[in-house]
Amino acid sequence: MVWLLVLAALLVVMAGPASAEESRDNWLESFSEQFAPLEFNGFVEARAGARIQQDPEEKQISMAEVRLQGELFTYTDWADFKYKGDLRVDGVTNRIVYETRELWMFSRPTDFMDIKFGRQVLTWGTGGLVFLNDLFPKDWRSFFMGRDAEYLKAPCNSAKVSFFTELANLDLVYTPKFEPDRYIDGEYISYFSGLEDRLVGRDNILDTDEPDEWFENDEFSARIYKNINNYELALYGYWGYWKKPAGMNSDDEATFPALNVYGASIRGQVGPGIGNMEVAWYDSTKSRGGTNAQVDNSEIRYLVGYAQELWTDSNCEVQYYIEQMLDYGNYLDVHKPKHPKDEFRHVITMQFTQQLMNQNLTLSLDGYYSPSDEDAYLRPGLQYKVSDRMTVGCGANIFVGAHEQTFFGQFTNNSNVYSSIRYSF
Repeated sequence: MVWLLVLAALLVVMAGPASAEESRDNWLESFSEQFAPLEFNGFVEARAGARIQQDPEEKQISMAEVRLQGELFTYTDWADFKYKGDLRVDGVTNRIVYETRELWMFSRPTDFMDIKFGRQVLTWGTGGLVFLNDLFPKDWRSFFMGRDAEYLKAPCNSAKVSFFTELANLDLVYTPKFEPDRYIDGEYISYFSGLEDRLVGRDNILDTDEPDEWFENDEFSARIYKNINNYELALYGYWGYWKKPAGMNSDDEATFPALNVYGASIRGQVGPGIGNMEVAWYDSTKSRGGTNAQVDNSEIRYLVGYAQELWTDSNCEVQYYIEQMLDYGNYLDVHKPKHPKDEFRHVITMQFTQQLMNQNLTLSLDGYYSPSDEDAYLRPGLQYKVSDRMTVGCGANIFVGAHEQTFFGQFTNNSNVYSSIRYSF
């Protein structure tokens, strides 16, 4: 019987190669005809920046890079597909770096559900410049260096499922491996090290112990939202890890302890502008009650904001943000910090944009000011559209602070100016 089966298989292979090949070609042709013509675009960009004062921990050049980005998009009757990738020649680290920023498939199998999975940039919540319930990764290195604002939001490998009903809408996001923020670690920007009790930089890169096991160190996010009388109300949940180092292990490595976040927001018309309020409880599960000296305490974060068009082609958004450390007395007793944090950290933010010259010139100013920390951060910028394909720009990152251990105060030596030129195709 075995020999008969082998002989039959040989006869099929010998007698029908042409028909099998023809069938394969027909299938490939039929499959390819389902896709729309491939759309391709991208840009080439050069950016350079320098510190405006000496920083003994970093190079005088804050940024020197050439970036090539390519983007592909196509679709069928049943799905959309997109790829976006960056190739960067980095003169600060003397490396050539490639990153896939997007590689996803989107499908809507029914009227009440859609699915998007792959590498993607995700965001939700009502805050601008500050993020409470948005626990998707952020790239603070890029933002403080002066890269384009789109790079503040980093990509993640996730699956997102959305359900739409008359009662409410539901978003579920699963990330099979923890995606931390791209936090300040000394490679590009110097920072204050509590372990060293001084400012450190590229010769003292932060050592971390990052959760990196697929399907074991995973993250789950959820949002329920609904529009009522033109006001969007939302509830949020997150189960994962602190997105930036929030602990220390016995090897003096920074860690990312477990974290659950629960929150809510409302956003809608208030007078001539748009108002928003948001709150989030950061449940630091490894230090409930503030009794673990190796892990940050739980927090409650609050935000209230208002945005309005001031005049033609201008917009201004102002926010008041508060971080409240819970179990503050235990924090002082257990941690015994040399530079104790305040129980309440207050931050005022502002975003202003103005377009001029038929919207070819854009002036912008992002700003943070903390009256409790006595520090501030300003990010002025200018972009001019020379033609449909070419854009030039310049800007600055200005850090001011009375104390080197506060969040913005630690970056005062990193204040810089930068310029850019981009050609799109």
